[in-house]
Amino acid sequence: MTTPDLIKHLTDALAKQGGASTDYDLNKDIVLPAGRKLTPAAVLIAFRADTGNLILTKRSPRLKHHPGQIAFAGGKQDPQDADATAAALREAHEEIGLHPAQVQVMGALPSHETVTGYAITPVLAVVHGSFTPVPEVGEVSEVFEVPFAHVTNPALFRVEGRQWQGRRRQYYIVPYGSYYIWGATARILRALADRMT
Repeated sequence: MTTPDLIKHLTDALAKQGGASTDYDLNKDIVLPAGRKLTPAAVLIAFRADTGNLILTKRSPRLKHHPGQIAFAGGKQDPQDADATAAALREAHEEIGLHPAQVQVMGALPSHETVTGYAITPVLAVVHGSFTPVPEVGEVSEVFEVPFAHVTNPALFRVEGRQWQGRRRQYYIVPYGSYYIWGATARILRALADRMT
């Protein structure tokens, strides 16, 4: 895929209509409490300009929350962050060594609410130039890439489920090789894939 093609695909996806998503989308029996307070957060959905590959991380197994899970670079929006985009860029720099000067921000998808009480803004971006990831050892055990065609094809997503808080919870997965991509990461990618059709 050429860089202009990648940029056109992402621009077209951002132009399409679509609402916010949640970790509860596939679980219609769950009623979310009114007036709940969500913590603002942001993730960087970063595609390499030269290959179109998506950059993902595997979280450290030592982390208290979501150890070993597949995730985008990102995290909580701090008070010093100007906005969600600034938070996503800062977190990507801290977690995988991606310098903001290499990142062309394309825009943001509608927010995603997680079961852990975060309102995540997914920021779409293209990474230009040479980039060798430097994982932050306390948070990231591995940085890897997934082809654009894999994460933007709705047919490659499946629904699985497990017991959670006394009930069966369903969620999207989009596995790639040995990587089990699921939960909020897969749901955000599914929202992007839906915009590619």
